[in-house]
Amino acid sequence: MRRQDGKGSDFPTEARRRSEARDHSSAPRRLGAEKCLGLCLAALALFLWLALPLAARDYPPDVPPPKAATIPAPVIQVLPNGLEVVAVERRTLPLITLRLVVKVGAERDPRGLEGTAALVNSLLTEGTAHRTSRQMAEAIDAAGGLVDNGAEWDSSFLSLSVLSDQADLAFDLVSDMAARPAFRPEEIERQRTQTISGLQVAHDDPVYVADTVFQELVFAGTAYSHPEDGTLQSVPRIQAADLRSFHQRYYQPANCILAVVGDITAADAFAHAARFFADWQNSGPLPEQPASTPTSSSARRVVAIDKPDAVQTEIRIGNLAVARNSPDYLALTVANEILGGPSENRLFKALRSREGLTYGASSDLVCHRRLGTWMGKTFTRTPETVKSTHIALEQMKSLRDEKISENELETAQSYLVGHLALDFETSDAVASHVLEMIQNGLPMDYWTRYAGELRDLTAEDVRRATERYLNVDHNVLVLIGNASEFKKDLKKFGSAKVIPLSALDFAAPDLRVPGEAGN
Repeated sequence: MRRQDGKGSDFPTEARRRSEARDHSSAPRRLGAEKCLGLCLAALALFLWLALPLAARDYPPDVPPPKAATIPAPVIQVLPNGLEVVAVERRTLPLITLRLVVKVGAERDPRGLEGTAALVNSLLTEGTAHRTSRQMAEAIDAAGGLVDNGAEWDSSFLSLSVLSDQADLAFDLVSDMAARPAFRPEEIERQRTQTISGLQVAHDDPVYVADTVFQELVFAGTAYSHPEDGTLQSVPRIQAADLRSFHQRYYQPANCILAVVGDITAADAFAHAARFFADWQNSGPLPEQPASTPTSSSARRVVAIDKPDAVQTEIRIGNLAVARNSPDYLALTVANEILGGPSENRLFKALRSREGLTYGASSDLVCHRRLGTWMGKTFTRTPETVKSTHIALEQMKSLRDEKISENELETAQSYLVGHLALDFETSDAVASHVLEMIQNGLPMDYWTRYAGELRDLTAEDVRRATERYLNVDHNVLVLIGNASEFKKDLKKFGSAKVIPLSALDFAAPDLRVPGEAGN
């Protein structure tokens, strides 16, 4: 029992003092007994572990296969102005998410004005004809909302999540931001300054430089061959008229999809969309998708960006891959898991576990609407650049030329199926995946069939896909580091181009600032 004085401090009673005194006097004996018991249990555990067969100690216990995630079926309705509305009921929480997708992204940036799509999208949340940026932010905060937006390669998006009793506000805000952005001069300059500042920092970041140079080389000759956010040369050239023209041309309801996910019926979602988006009208025919053909090469392209102060080298190796709706996409997804994914990672095992050359190695399969890339990536100490690159190439060649093991196949399949539930954990994630399915022309039951089709893949299916798409002889190799330390050995990989980081220009066809000499 305790009693408190007027100031809130508490005093133990006399009975408590006696009890605590007894506890302290017996503590050494009790601790000694506990220590003895703990040592005995530890010894017993060690004995049992040593008694296990070696195989049982090397591998974790068997677990049942993961269950496939249940994906709610979307319901679709098209408004008279052409806006496609997709509703997905998800009653787990009293939340709704509106995610509006415009079916164009950075691939439609005008030549010389790279970064236009990203700048237009960034300004959607910075004021409309009816609201200032401050008023919009305050309205979203007052509703406990969360807004997100961005421009990707094939699309641009605007997402707003709120409590379900704030549905009217959510539809009002999203329709206002999408249809009537103000493009006020002060907001344009603020966003431009932030973009340029970010690009200046990124230009000295080896990871960003490696990824961007790889992308430029792999996608050469296509609309994907420039940085999504633009370059230090292009962003300053973008004018307010360019932003308004891009918005008027592409931000049309007939070129958009609105996903409504969460605690709302499909009927209510369609009624709200009709009420708040009906006044949004199309401005004219949509421009056709520009044709582009990747630049082919009969030999490996090797580019080293010289960063003299670097103590390690960023390495990127890869080639073109498939579009998102390719029949080979699932087989390549499994192959990518085995090459450099979280479940099975040959690159990590070879470079880190066996050789100790790096702290990380992975691979990325990125598939856009028309093209994709498959890239292995790692980093290493400068003196180990050539050795690490050689090992990475060996692992990629082995994956292409040899059949994967059944254990690798099963592990990768189980990881991908089990991870699917996490991909649909939030309403915004559900909206994103449903929109991805629609944009890429995938069947409406794609995610329902995903787990079954993934498990049906055989090792031979994976081998055929890697043999076709993993090109280790005609790929792109990018190295970012102190090139003076490994330049003489680059000829082992093919004819190489060395560009000083100070002379690097992502907007130039040869990646070099005009007039700058190099090797």
